Amino acid sequence: MTKIGILGSGHVGSTLAQQIVTLGLASELVLIDPKADKVAADVMDLQDMQANLASHTRVFAGGYADLKDADIVVSAFGNIAEAWKTPTDRFAELPFTKKYVEESAPQLKASGFHGVLVVISNPCDVIASLFQRLTGFDRNRVLGTGTLLDSSRMKRATAAALDIDPRSVDGYSLGEHGNSQFVAWSTVRVLGRPIQELLAESKTQLDLDQIDHDAKMGGHTVFFGKRYTNFGIAAAASRLLKAIIEDAHEELPVSNYYAPLDSYLGYPAIIGKQGIVKQLALALTDEEKEKLERSADFIKDKTAQVLGSTR
Repeated sequence: MTKIGILGSGHVGSTLAQQIVTLGLASELVLIDPKADKVAADVMDLQDMQANLASHTRVFAGGYADLKDADIVVSAFGNIAEAWKTPTDRFAELPFTKKYVEESAPQLKASGFHGVLVVISNPCDVIASLFQRLTGFDRNRVLGTGTLLDSSRMKRATAAALDIDPRSVDGYSLGEHGNSQFVAWSTVRVLGRPIQELLAESKTQLDLDQIDHDAKMGGHTVFFGKRYTNFGIAAAASRLLKAIIEDAHEELPVSNYYAPLDSYLGYPAIIGKQGIVKQLALALTDEEKEKLERSADFIKDKTAQVLGSTR
């Protein structure tokens, strides 16, 4: 029996809820959102799916008290109107999401919740850090989707350039889920071979800088096209939730506390029932280490600014 709670039933929260129900990831799903009419409509819509699915999920609108026995709580709140003020900057939503964390963290802690908190809300790394500090939860229990989606976008762009399936590409985008992220090409494998080795031994022409840019800007392309993003991030979150539920010990590039740089950022870790089981140690190049440090510094500066103005 698995119980999941979702804070926020907007584009992302409701899409994630649909995937949870469709995939049968939870026996119970509680949606929490201040917009009562919207969340009630989502609950009924999800209930209307049940007769056509192979699994059953009890879906209901609830409050923080209902999260006491939840295995996972997902922070999916956001404000699309704020995002449109500076649409190429995920920090545009920070005034809204910061306030939401300040209001929800004490209630989540008071509920007695003892599961894993997964953050989707932007800016993901800062919000994960803020949630951890305001709840006092162990760092292994608070994580975000981080660069899991960005790594997927890198795989999509690389695969498109090589005319192969994205699942034939392995590797990571690292750092901030935002503009300071980068593709760590030393980690990338194509059809089981290091991409640099493949390029050196073949006539394949790839513009790695362009792919890095495409991965970084993929979310902006979707955002400008339909005024929000939902499918890609919901799929990334679903994969992360599944790894937690199944205690899979799966390696995923999520936002987690990276002690060497004293910051939450996107970096691969082993994921299990308790959240972060173990963090990996990548053999990055010197250039990649510098990029990771710069990204961490950016996140830390933003986090310090937020904490300085937190009640």
